Amino acid sequence: MKGQAILWIAQRASAAVLAVCVAVHLAMIIYAVQGGLTAAEILARTRGNAGWLAFYSVFVLAVTIHAPIGLRSVFIEWLGWRGRSRDVVLALFAALLAWMGMRAAIGVFA
Repeated sequence: MKGQAILWIAQRASAAVLAVCVAVHLAMIIYAVQGGLTAAEILARTRGNAGWLAFYSVFVLAVTIHAPIGLRSVFIEWLGWRGRSRDVVLALFAALLAWMGMRAAIGVFA
């Protein structure tokens, strides 16, 4: 039961972080588009900017926590999938999300 409470808190906390990250991300997209910036100009502004790397790293971390916990509930409720194999698949999925997300964040930075 304690583990369930921790997952519940992690799911809600990561959702709150994601809400802020998505809002900032969308605001920056709107700002860039309205300012007439090209993709190359946007990347030129983000290259080497540690602040944007930190922001997108937090974004990736929130997704890496949030998505597998949500899928865990779907697997239990819809598929009846319980046990260690489910948890291993979700851990691998979380690792894949983290790897792909950080590759993108580093790509925007480097």
